Amino acid sequence: MTAPETLPYTLEPLPDAEAIARARALAALLRERRTCRWFSAAPIPRAVIEAAIDAAGSAPSGANHQPWHFAVVASPETKRAIREAAEAEERRFYGADGDAPKAGDEWLAALRDLGTDADKPFLETAPYLIVVFAQRKGGIAEDGETQNYYVNESVGIACGMLLATLHAAGIATLTHTPSPMGFLRQVCGRPEWEKPLMIIVAGRPAAGATVPAHALVKKPLEQIASWL
Repeated sequence: MTAPETLPYTLEPLPDAEAIARARALAALLRERRTCRWFSAAPIPRAVIEAAIDAAGSAPSGANHQPWHFAVVASPETKRAIREAAEAEERRFYGADGDAPKAGDEWLAALRDLGTDADKPFLETAPYLIVVFAQRKGGIAEDGETQNYYVNESVGIACGMLLATLHAAGIATLTHTPSPMGFLRQVCGRPEWEKPLMIIVAGRPAAGATVPAHALVKKPLEQIASWL
């Protein structure tokens, strides 16, 4: 097997105290991120969105195929189309039209403390919607033929890096996953081998915005980590 071309890689060694301080500072910053449901229509620089997507595009991925596409929606007409289609699915999910809800009682009970419902005004109000697509095929060439690998895992990491970058820039975010969400492929004009994964809403919090107290309840470190 032919050895691949390689390049040098170095990383600045930090004293332990500085490494710990940096890690804790970033952890503290990211712990301040909240899911915002009340957005201002105030514009934000396109360059911030571009930088966040650029960061997401540097994420590790299966075979380095980078199986993602980020469709950035700023058009009021397209945002309205997305909202109308998403709310139609949400009404079915919650049973808001008088029919039996698609979601079971346990799921609805789990959402109760977050106060969510079928109305999604943020899909129109926020200046940007970033629709994330997972590419099941395509490879780097995006030819629709090459098989991609570990797609959901790769795109999930990229989305985390995107959210972290936006938060560091002072931008509020929300992840929205209407189900089903195949309509997003049509609205955004994406090919059939791409699977819509989520909508990331990005903007400034509205004046008087609040978040549910329940959303601040996080599992402690000793509950989410084990040392073997």
